[in-house]
Amino acid sequence: MIDPSIRFNPHAARPTSLLALGKSLWHNRQLIAQMIRREVVGRYKGSFMGLTWSFFNPVLMLTVYTFVFSVVFKARWGMGEEESKTQFAVVLFVGLIVHSLFAEVLNRAPGLILSNVNYVKKVVFPLEILPAISMGAALFHSLVSLGVLLIAFVLFNGYLHWTAVFTPLVLLPLIILTLGIAWMLASLGVFLRDVGQTIGIVTTVMLFLAPVFYPVTALPEEIQPWLMANPLTFIIEQARAVLIWGRLPDWIGLSIYTAIATVVAWAGYAWFQKTRKGFADVL
Repeated sequence: MIDPSIRFNPHAARPTSLLALGKSLWHNRQLIAQMIRREVVGRYKGSFMGLTWSFFNPVLMLTVYTFVFSVVFKARWGMGEEESKTQFAVVLFVGLIVHSLFAEVLNRAPGLILSNVNYVKKVVFPLEILPAISMGAALFHSLVSLGVLLIAFVLFNGYLHWTAVFTPLVLLPLIILTLGIAWMLASLGVFLRDVGQTIGIVTTVMLFLAPVFYPVTALPEEIQPWLMANPLTFIIEQARAVLIWGRLPDWIGLSIYTAIATVVAWAGYAWFQKTRKGFADVL
């Protein structure tokens, strides 16, 4: 539990350790779940189809991708003669799911505090859970899209690789990394309003500098290491390995990625906690 003198003093120093982060998320887990539910439902509030849109949107997009890339462009991923006409669209969709999870959270992060000023000034509220709430809502939509992908894969191929069970473990390091960056951006967005405009450009550039629309092998060997520097590249490749190719994940690579992501998450959380005492003055 946080000292009441800290909770009621917006200018007090906040704990910045990973243990404090874990305690905060666990202590506020019910509040996080409630606000995630409210955010997901609120996105479709007033629409005729309601939450059905969360399923219909990825179905529509996958249908469009399948038609455009397999019928119009006759695109192939370079897997040989056994590659089906719809394989490119499914492979592409995996990359888009990973990128959308990353981009949705980061694009919203700079405005999280700005859009919840009442939590800063009037209510004793654990501001550090706001990025976690944003991540929870993004995860909901990513899981729906993943479900659509798995259904489509079964319909197109007649089977599903058992290695798909490792998908949560593949996505976990990206979730940790994204949260760390989101805490940092949420803080910077309060003091530097241009961050909100810049991050959208950055995430768009990262979409095209990751192997979403093309395989890594399509690039010259001297450029491939630069592509691997994109934090999305490894996760996209591993997601395709377990979902599309039926291969086991690169456990060593995932372990290293998780360790780095944990350091980034701690640094982002520590930065957020150290700078939050200035939120009320700026807002």
